Amino acid sequence: MPPPGDWWQTWLILAGRGFGKTRTGAEWVKSLIESTAVGRVALVGPTAADVRDTMLEGESGLLSISSPWCRPEYEPSKRRLTWPNGATASLFSAEEPDRLRGPNFEAAWCDELAAWADPQAVWDMLQFTLRLGKHPRVCATTTPRPIALVKNLVKREGQDVVVTRGSTFENVDNLSPPFLQAMKARYEGTRLGRQELFADVLSDTPGALWAQAWIDRDRIASASWADFKRIVVAIDPAVTSGENADETGIICAAIGDDGHAYVLEDCSARLAPHEWAAKAIGLYRQYSADRIIGETNNGGEMIESVLRSIDPSVSYKSVHASRGKVVRAEPISALYEQGRVHHVGTFTQLEDQMTAFTSDFSRATAGYSPDRLDALVWALTELMLEKRGPKLFF
Repeated sequence: MPPPGDWWQTWLILAGRGFGKTRTGAEWVKSLIESTAVGRVALVGPTAADVRDTMLEGESGLLSISSPWCRPEYEPSKRRLTWPNGATASLFSAEEPDRLRGPNFEAAWCDELAAWADPQAVWDMLQFTLRLGKHPRVCATTTPRPIALVKNLVKREGQDVVVTRGSTFENVDNLSPPFLQAMKARYEGTRLGRQELFADVLSDTPGALWAQAWIDRDRIASASWADFKRIVVAIDPAVTSGENADETGIICAAIGDDGHAYVLEDCSARLAPHEWAAKAIGLYRQYSADRIIGETNNGGEMIESVLRSIDPSVSYKSVHASRGKVVRAEPISALYEQGRVHHVGTFTQLEDQMTAFTSDFSRATAGYSPDRLDALVWALTELMLEKRGPKLFF
């Protein structure tokens, strides 16, 4: 049942496969429409096919559970449902966040939030549309994965978020016995089973080069510049810019008198060349950095050219990746494990990339490039692993 009261804005349902998440989301929308509590709803799924096949036409979808006296008309060409009482629901794919620019809603149902391609971008766009009615709200139904958006929503539990948790086995009366037996035999006690059946939000990825526990253990709230011997800004530039492009990784880090490294800033973003150059030089000046490091595999001489068009006097060093990402990352991972790297504050997106990066990482299978992580590796390699006269910082 929906949470009581008017204080909450997001109802997050984290539950295992077969718990009844989709049915719950559909019933919530149905109850709002039939009671005339709202008149305009957004339905958002991972893809357009998921919205149609699961949220609308699936066994637990809105078209399947609608009351005979209040059954909506589905207009695929308009991506819209219209009920006899005049209420409407607009359909959106998380693959197209820009379609959420413009419309206004009183409520939204988001299905399989953790499976969206760019969950934070879509979630942010959705929040801007929830500006109708007295209490615009979201119901988000998902099998949990340890993405930043899910973890941030869970942190807000009791503030403006209500979290409902449940496992596959709480719905045994409505699930196939062979399915339950197979799931228990194959996945009970495994990491995948904890996530997909028992809805645990797992903090680490199996085989990841970094553990969140290492980062949290050595995190500090602040650091004194007086203790830094050297500061660098590292750039891992994207080949293209725009909303669907990779990010440009921009990391500022320092090495202290204690031989430890300190990650000071993560200013990574999707930026055009003149934008990331200006941001990197801004960090260079802000921290009185010694050097800007640029990874030239994609950018080539363009990186230095763009930087010097803004500040001709900038100290710049180009680096070229002759080895794979994993090989370059492993010695930096070892420094974290040894407790020799400290994050000054929290860098959620960077830390998500770190704790998801495995020894068999492949962009083709991951679907993204870990540009924040790449910039971090270049910065810490320069500070901790490069030879400086007779001394080797490692």
